[in-house]
Amino acid sequence: MTTMIAVSVIASFLITAAIGPALIQYLRNMHFGQKILSYVPEHAGKQNTPTMGGFMFIISITVVTLAVSLTLAAPFGIQSVTVLLLSLCYGVIGFIDDRTKIRKAENEGLTSGQKFALQLVLALIFLTVLHRGGYLLPSLYIPFVGVSLEIPWLIYVVIAAFIMVGCNNAVNLTDGLDGLAAGVTLPVSVYFIVIGVISNNVPVVVFASALAGGLAAFLIFNFNPAKVFMGDTGSLFLGGAVAGLAFACDQPLILVFVGFIYVVETLSDIVQVAYYKATKKPVLDENGNPVRDANGKIKMEGKRIFKKAPIHHHFQLCGWSEKKIVLIFAGITVVMCILAYFGVAPRYL
Repeated sequence: MTTMIAVSVIASFLITAAIGPALIQYLRNMHFGQKILSYVPEHAGKQNTPTMGGFMFIISITVVTLAVSLTLAAPFGIQSVTVLLLSLCYGVIGFIDDRTKIRKAENEGLTSGQKFALQLVLALIFLTVLHRGGYLLPSLYIPFVGVSLEIPWLIYVVIAAFIMVGCNNAVNLTDGLDGLAAGVTLPVSVYFIVIGVISNNVPVVVFASALAGGLAAFLIFNFNPAKVFMGDTGSLFLGGAVAGLAFACDQPLILVFVGFIYVVETLSDIVQVAYYKATKKPVLDENGNPVRDANGKIKMEGKRIFKKAPIHHHFQLCGWSEKKIVLIFAGITVVMCILAYFGVAPRYL
């Protein structure tokens, strides 16, 4: 298994690094540049940086996962197929979103409703295939406690589908600074390599190793200052990969630990929006009269807990550099992955 890990990591790294420059140039030639939101002025200098760079690691992960499984006679079972296909399908949703943004020349692609519906359908298909194949039982393993909670399949599939969709969107939300999503997901992929080894789950080991190698090489081009962004194409692929690996290992609740940064990013956004709406009041002029906009509507303003959400923007406005935020968030993820290992290792050792 050590050979498979080494070959998968190195091959994925080399393929991503090799195709990176050509892909970036192609994206530039096609004018596939990222449009920066008007309310994120601190990123104005990144306007038109090539996006959809996630293709470089998507290609390498797909090629390596298939090639290693076939040439090294790894048991390329339903887990490998479904996790890879799930990730690719989520990547397709991201690609459609990216292309829509480019075509509209703005930073708004698919609606949240369209994304949610597509993500939910894919999650249900993935869970059903794993369940029918006998790789997924309607039980939730509780880390550190060491027990599995048996629940009815219909209830389980609803919970599981929302965990998957939530994870997918959380990774997408984390992709807001140079190298952040890739830097945080890299240690998560290493965690699943380790879990795959101790549980003798070879398909998971191969896919997670290819994921780790591809992300490590992608950071060469994506770390601050980024030469390319992964786009929703890359971030939704990663969200599908992380969620898929968690369910392929039958430990979805571990996402709370290994995906701690994803969770914090998402919660910071939810809390910010909820608090803003709860405290919203009319804006008054110096005479105490409501201020109206150009359409005659009264302007409303609420309070904020963070300077800006998600939370990486808050730290950025506190004066932290992008590099500092990425390194600290990645470091926190490493610590949480180590903690997660001790929470599930007794299940296999």
